[in-house]
Amino acid sequence: MKADITRAIGYVRVSTEEQAREGISIEAQKERITALATAKGWNLIKIIEDAGYSGKNLNRPGAKALLDICRKTEVDVVIVYKLDRITRKQKDLWYLLEEIFEANQVGFVSVTEAFDTTTAAGKAFLGMLGTFAQLERDLVSERTREALSHKRAKGEWVGRMPTGFRINDDGKLEEDPKALKMIARAKRLRRQGASFGDISRALGTSKTTVYKLINAHLRSLKSNYCKGLSDAIVR
Repeated sequence: MKADITRAIGYVRVSTEEQAREGISIEAQKERITALATAKGWNLIKIIEDAGYSGKNLNRPGAKALLDICRKTEVDVVIVYKLDRITRKQKDLWYLLEEIFEANQVGFVSVTEAFDTTTAAGKAFLGMLGTFAQLERDLVSERTREALSHKRAKGEWVGRMPTGFRINDDGKLEEDPKALKMIARAKRLRRQGASFGDISRALGTSKTTVYKLINAHLRSLKSNYCKGLSDAIVR
């Protein structure tokens, strides 16, 4: 580490799902990071953010910018609100510690977790935190798989909503009459030789939507999910 740690950069991240579930906002993270830098007497150069990105890997615009700044030794310490804001994977944590932070003499500090990467004990503690962060991620994935499997067993629809259908109160796939009529009209116009632009204007919708309507594979959906779907619509 450099003798005088003065230049600090904050990093914040939140996915849409996390904010809805845990209430962790970008602004709340920024406030805590700023307060810590002020208390330490560090010069907080900037706070880099990745809004709407998960922590499953480091392939994020903000994370890439942060790594680039560290490699250029333009910073002395990186501050995060919590370890899992920068990564949830243990292998990525060790990559950051050994290949980025330690290799470029950059300190790493968390607002809510007491570790200091300048000491052997601090590094060991951080490694344990990384192990638990990985465990948490694996448990979430496992619970998600179990929940989806349970929904499938009950006959509930899982996955992207197919064009022309909707989910009823029982969680099952059912026809959307209005959408099916639009599909039928789009297919009919196309068979009559109308261009995508002509159909788009006739239906008052975008060409992208027209493409989805015309290419909706209703016959396979009928055979698997909606036995009562009108043959006239399927054709």
